[in-house]
Amino acid sequence: MGHKHTRDDILDGAVEAALDDGVSRLTFGTLAKRLGVSDRIIVYYFPTKNQLVTDVLIQVGERLQVALGSAFTDAAEDHRHLARAALPVLSRKEFEPLFAVYFEACGLAAAGLEPFGDLAGQLMQGWVGWLSEFFSGDPHRRRAEAEATVALVDGVLLVRQLAGAAAADRAAVALGLRLN
Repeated sequence: MGHKHTRDDILDGAVEAALDDGVSRLTFGTLAKRLGVSDRIIVYYFPTKNQLVTDVLIQVGERLQVALGSAFTDAAEDHRHLARAALPVLSRKEFEPLFAVYFEACGLAAAGLEPFGDLAGQLMQGWVGWLSEFFSGDPHRRRAEAEATVALVDGVLLVRQLAGAAAADRAAVALGLRLN
């Protein structure tokens, strides 16, 4: 008998494929070939490509949240406080492939390609909801601070992806995010 693959095995392989080749190149056929299985096994667990892509992007987000969980030890005063805690963690080389996939998905969403258009909004709302828990105050203030945190962190990390670490560090300092 052949090796049985679980849904988690398939998803882990899909995440690694997206990290290596980009989420736009992720197909049932290429994933099946990479894992040495029939594409019908992929379809069994992920009936549509949209479901596969959605689950890959959720998994990427969960990996980032786990890493950030250790950086967010205190309640944040404001968005700059949380961004200062996040950037040293997220700027590590090991997270570059995760952000490459994230920014690729954002670009595909901006171009109006599905499932990225609908999915990007849902993922953003999930991040804002998660980050808002690190702030005190009324729900409106917590949400606004979370949105500002996403804007700051994503902006600095996009500069890092496109222009390099030195440019991102200069941008962070100019934004008042003195990094230690």
